[in-house]
Amino acid sequence: MADVPSWRVVGDWFDVCRCRVPCACTFAQAPDEGQCDGLLAWKINEGNFGDVSLDGLNVAAVGTFEGNIWAGEAKPKMGFFIDERADDSQRQAIQTIFGGQAGGWPAGFAELIDEVLGIEFAPIEIEIDDDLASWRVEVPGKASGSAEALSGPTSPEGARVQVHNAPGAEVGPGQVATWATATADKVDAFGLKWSWPGRSSKHFPFDWSGPDES
Repeated sequence: MADVPSWRVVGDWFDVCRCRVPCACTFAQAPDEGQCDGLLAWKINEGNFGDVSLDGLNVAAVGTFEGNIWAGEAKPKMGFFIDERADDSQRQAIQTIFGGQAGGWPAGFAELIDEVLGIEFAPIEIEIDDDLASWRVEVPGKASGSAEALSGPTSPEGARVQVHNAPGAEVGPGQVATWATATADKVDAFGLKWSWPGRSSKHFPFDWSGPDES
């Protein structure tokens, strides 16, 4: 860790997954039917790794596991997409952060992964409404996910269904989950293939930093 520069990434994360609404994993429970297949997306709004700017870059991943990940029952297999717009220094920085070598929350997340199925540099489109009414991610020909904010007959117009202090928050403690229903969840990448429209989705902001940041 002595060679790791000061770093921080701030942005938006969301997933679309096999679980029915709401995804039990965020509540530190086992997924529906004991298995989770998920498409994950990270939109870095502001970020740096030392002198390397990471502003505006995207990361996506696909993964699958069986059992309760938070209870140590599950070890996911995951494949990662890194924004093809990133130059060599940015690509290395992102791999160092998400691979866990830079410390912070991603280091703990990386320890949960059993196998990295691959890393590809690809175009990644991510769109998130400012009011969190909807969000989408697209890795052309590989993965597609979209969701619309969860609502129902007693939901106030424009209000979001949210959870505070989630016991299984995928981005770390202290962030607020906003729930949605997936309108698309289709993956054919890294040997994984599924289509789970109509299932669960949620959004979290994230704010991660390295050992030299507060």
